[in-house]
Amino acid sequence: MDVIIGILIPFLGTTLGALFVYLLKNEMNKKLEKVLLGFAAGVMIAASVWSLIIPAIEMASESGSIAFLPAAIGFILGIVFLILLDKFTDHMNKKRKGNKLNKATLLVLAVTIHNFPEGMAVGVIFAGFLAGTPGITYAGALALAIGIALQNLPEGAIVSMPLKSDKVSKTKAFLIGMLSGIVEPIGAGLTILLTSFIIPILPYLLSFAAGAMIYVVTRELIPEAEEGKKSYLGVLGVMIGFVIMMVLDVALG
Repeated sequence: MDVIIGILIPFLGTTLGALFVYLLKNEMNKKLEKVLLGFAAGVMIAASVWSLIIPAIEMASESGSIAFLPAAIGFILGIVFLILLDKFTDHMNKKRKGNKLNKATLLVLAVTIHNFPEGMAVGVIFAGFLAGTPGITYAGALALAIGIALQNLPEGAIVSMPLKSDKVSKTKAFLIGMLSGIVEPIGAGLTILLTSFIIPILPYLLSFAAGAMIYVVTRELIPEAEEGKKSYLGVLGVMIGFVIMMVLDVALG
């Protein structure tokens, strides 16, 4: 039951973000958004190291493999995968440029596709926890899920708000925004169900998830948190998120 709650938390973040279509006339408060984006980035950076890469290295070492090799390969593959995913969505965006409805639809599609690897990242760490992997705790997995949920708050809003601008009803815009995050618990659940099959390659999957998250942090979260005035709020968010995640992982690990 605790694991089910854990994998649903990122979806809850998307749902809460989509609810802003009822609360905001235009968009989320920029200061709050900067802090949330920075906090999510800090959590994901710390989680990538303590919850994913270090356990991957420890597992490889215990199995007699070259300790750093699975972590390095998985990390690179995670980044390359999301680069290709971004290229695909950019290509689709150029093909449909100029059609407002299609652009709104494409935004939903892009966010939905982007959410699947994040769901897998949550699933991988919970799978590692269920398998008794050294260095992976429930508290650490839960903190990662919360960090991704905070990142999903503005994502849910950026899906539902443009739909409202395109004269879609608030309820429909909310439902579409909410459903853009449903792939996260699906991806997490599928990963956990396949735990027995993925255990041999778990070091690669853990570091793959780390690479995917670091890509999201450097490509999206930090640049968005640094935009405009008072960029220090994003930096403070990163600091707080990183320290909290580090403390949780080390103290409760």
